[in-house]
Amino acid sequence: MSYQLDDLLYLMRRLRDPEHGCPWDLEQSFDSIVPHTLEEAYEVADAIAEKDFPQLTGELGDLLFQVVYYAQLGQEAGHFAWVDVVDGITRKLVRRHPHVFPDGNLRTPAGSIKLASAQVKQRWEAIKAEERAEKAERPQQLSLLDDVPRALPALSRAQKLQKRASQAGFDWSEAAPVIDKIAEELAEVREAIAAGDTRAVAEEMGDLLFALVNLARHLHVDAETALRQGNEKFERRFRFIEQSLAEGGESVPAASLERLDQLWERAKAHGL
Repeated sequence: MSYQLDDLLYLMRRLRDPEHGCPWDLEQSFDSIVPHTLEEAYEVADAIAEKDFPQLTGELGDLLFQVVYYAQLGQEAGHFAWVDVVDGITRKLVRRHPHVFPDGNLRTPAGSIKLASAQVKQRWEAIKAEERAEKAERPQQLSLLDDVPRALPALSRAQKLQKRASQAGFDWSEAAPVIDKIAEELAEVREAIAAGDTRAVAEEMGDLLFALVNLARHLHVDAETALRQGNEKFERRFRFIEQSLAEGGESVPAASLERLDQLWERAKAHGL
């Protein structure tokens, strides 16, 4: 017999039972669970990157459990329940796919509306904009940037902020000016370093990174994914250096920079 979603919801209620539940689970709150949620989301991403689908099954279960946990906390506090979470996301997705559900009814038979992917994306953004306007208590103060989550990784948030601004026409039409902007920001980093102004160095580095994300966006590259791949490449090459040195009885701290650079180039030559 396989467990079903109702079983997971029952398990969650048991864990949070005030008299017979788990002491650790009873201590948790919305705030305390957030770090675990972020960690589980990254573990899902790692499993996908590694194409480890057996592992992905477990990681998706861990991530689902986070949603179930929040739903239980919400119900206990009288804010919302699991049924509200499911109802909310279903209604939102029906609304955002009028080309699939033209009359807004989930059970409507498939229709004849055919749209290209770009048209679907355009409609999606338009509907999201309508939803943001509906949420605003004072529409005159509404910003396109209002619902870009602050908890996103910095690279991902930068890319989303830039995308939103671009929708309002605040953007370059091609990549060349962005490259010029990167050169400008790099020069300002150099100036801050020369002046010995540590606060300015940090600020200018932020501007430089933001400009680099902008270039990635113009080149249709996801900045977060690109950096993750860059991290993995560095790790492979550095491990190659460690292993190569260890085979000769050497270590990284004891090796010269020239020797390390030679091994780095060898790692590149090996396709690492």
